[in-house]
Amino acid sequence: MAITASLVKELRERTGAGMMECKKALVECDGDIEAAADLMRKSGAAKADKKAGRVAADGAVSVKVSDDGKKAVIVEINSETDFVAKDDNFKAFATKVTETVFNTDPADVDALNATTTDDGQTIEQAREALIAKVGENIKVRRFKIITTENALVSYQHGARIGVLVESTADNEMGRDIAMHVAAVNPQCVSEADVPAESVEKEKGILIAQAESSGKPPEIIEKMIQGRLKKFLAEITLLGQPFVKDPDLTVAKLLKSANAEVNSFIRFEVGEGIEKKQEDFAAEVAAQMKG
Repeated sequence: MAITASLVKELRERTGAGMMECKKALVECDGDIEAAADLMRKSGAAKADKKAGRVAADGAVSVKVSDDGKKAVIVEINSETDFVAKDDNFKAFATKVTETVFNTDPADVDALNATTTDDGQTIEQAREALIAKVGENIKVRRFKIITTENALVSYQHGARIGVLVESTADNEMGRDIAMHVAAVNPQCVSEADVPAESVEKEKGILIAQAESSGKPPEIIEKMIQGRLKKFLAEITLLGQPFVKDPDLTVAKLLKSANAEVNSFIRFEVGEGIEKKQEDFAAEVAAQMKG
């Protein structure tokens, strides 16, 4: 069968691959566009396997909240570079993943990847096709689903930080709290939520610092209690000065509106991922020696 330019163009539009790659696949499949598309998806999977070991520490956080504010999802999808994270193909994939999480409530990332979407592809197949298209490792890293009888409000700082806040506050205050969480990054809502081991670890550090001061035991005890209280205020949402009015703690802000924050989730792109640092000077020096 003759491989026409229109056939190559149609396959290119379907796969996003280069013209020569499309023509080659059509030649191998004797002009059968469905078989060629399948062949290219398999080729994409092979490329995905080769790129799977590369660190994907950039990307985007995507958030979706239901119209009634009772259900929300937050998702992190990683790429290797910020350049690809801004690509329309990556953005479309992120939207597809977020919608799939929202609509199907998968148990975990593996279950999400195995979910088939409306276009007949699984999320994993769509991921592999995207890798073949953009030439970088792409990874669906994590997601959270929240349902509540209270109100859920979201805030996004660009594409890199996403926050969900569950509270009894009105929409405007809820958004202000979410913005605060994005900016200040508290670890817990209140002192009661701070893990006991974290408190004990900090207390041990403070004791060692205080004892080295040479002050009397009764003064040391007061120093420890004061510093521990400051530590807990710094890491808890309620204890922190409100980002839009530092003279007011978040706890006082909420009290003024007779509101409470039940929980929050904050995702930041790449947090906790160890990204390889390239030492180009050392690399050049090594090549010169060689």
